[in-house]
Amino acid sequence: MDPALVIRRELPGDEQPTRALHEAAFGVPEGADRCAEVEILDRLRADGDVLDSLTFVAELHGEVVGHVVCSRARMGEGSAVALGPIGVLPERQGEGIGSALVAAVIVTADQRHEPSVVLLGDPGWYAHFGFEPAAPHGIRSPGPWPDDHFLVKRLNAWRADLAGPFSYPPAFGASAG
Repeated sequence: MDPALVIRRELPGDEQPTRALHEAAFGVPEGADRCAEVEILDRLRADGDVLDSLTFVAELHGEVVGHVVCSRARMGEGSAVALGPIGVLPERQGEGIGSALVAAVIVTADQRHEPSVVLLGDPGWYAHFGFEPAAPHGIRSPGPWPDDHFLVKRLNAWRADLAGPFSYPPAFGASAG
């Protein structure tokens, strides 16, 4: 990883660079104005569901090269942190930037006494952060995806009685609940 990489909280003014980053990372489908990740990001921001303390930007030599947004989700009778979207510029993928962003979320969420971080993602990639399938912990998925892709990272404040049905914020729409 480049020693010049800086992971920092998202700031006012980061909206446009992070939107462009996600469009570059995920691509804009033919005939669409933007990618699904940018639609979710825009709706999370408009709805006020972004958790500012858990949303980070990766900068390299002053350029935004990575971004992760977290939002408040529902789990059982309480709440959880939903991680995503997360993106890294295509030319910078494989350099540890995404890993640094995920690590920043986990450490900060744990310090803030959040009980868990939940995401939909590649179980092989997220396993090295301690994410595991959510279903065996009593966390019911809100969507039709395979159980092994709906993942949870239980943090120090986790208690088994916090488990239950999971629901993303409304910005995720039909794609996540």
